[in-house]
Amino acid sequence: MSGSYYDQPLLKAPVWTWEIPAYFFVGGAAGAAAVVAAVAQAAGASASLVRDARWIAAAGGVASPALLVSDLGRPERFLNMLRVFKVRSPMSVGAWTLVAFSNAAGATTFANALTRTHRPLPVRVIANASDVLAGATGLVLSTYTGVLIGATAIPVWSRNVSLLPIHFGASGLGSAVSLLELMGHRDTALNNLGIGTAAVETLIGLSIESDTDPVLDPLKEGWSGRVTRLGGVFQVRCRWRYESSADAR
Repeated sequence: MSGSYYDQPLLKAPVWTWEIPAYFFVGGAAGAAAVVAAVAQAAGASASLVRDARWIAAAGGVASPALLVSDLGRPERFLNMLRVFKVRSPMSVGAWTLVAFSNAAGATTFANALTRTHRPLPVRVIANASDVLAGATGLVLSTYTGVLIGATAIPVWSRNVSLLPIHFGASGLGSAVSLLELMGHRDTALNNLGIGTAAVETLIGLSIESDTDPVLDPLKEGWSGRVTRLGGVFQVRCRWRYESSADAR
């Protein structure tokens, strides 16, 4: 990066630690899993699929705040973000969304565990309400991180500010679908979701590859370019192999 005033870089490098990329994956998968659970419940899908999707959401709801607190260094720094709510701040919206999602996903899982043996009306009402809330906040959780990193001075991110939420949402949904498939679910609708997310991310990749704007060079050249392309190849390859094995069965 070229120097500017007193040979200082024009942009400061991100100071994120490994916890933030991990949070992007865990939070995205958990949020999308909550959406899958809510939709599957409404559509009358198998109870085991709904249960496992809720467990993925609840586990992510526990791990995500821990990852953020670990990156911040002190729990009070996370709590400080909850002092006010700013609609125009992706970080503020994300912090409040994460708190709402974690509580809703945990309440859904706990309430549904209780209804296996006891089915009082208040518990069922809580379970249904928290399921809807977890799905709604999960949709935001799986996409707001794209808005967050797009609201920056780093050119390759700000240039794609409108594309990043779609990319993060598709990635989170694809991750949730893959986790559910690894848990043994072979539903046709679930497989179609996986194919759809792979198609969306492939189209995003092709759009970036065909764009000649030099701002996008980090996604095509050097170490970052190789990692980006390798991730796209692995995603399509793994989905194709899964589809082939499903056809064989």
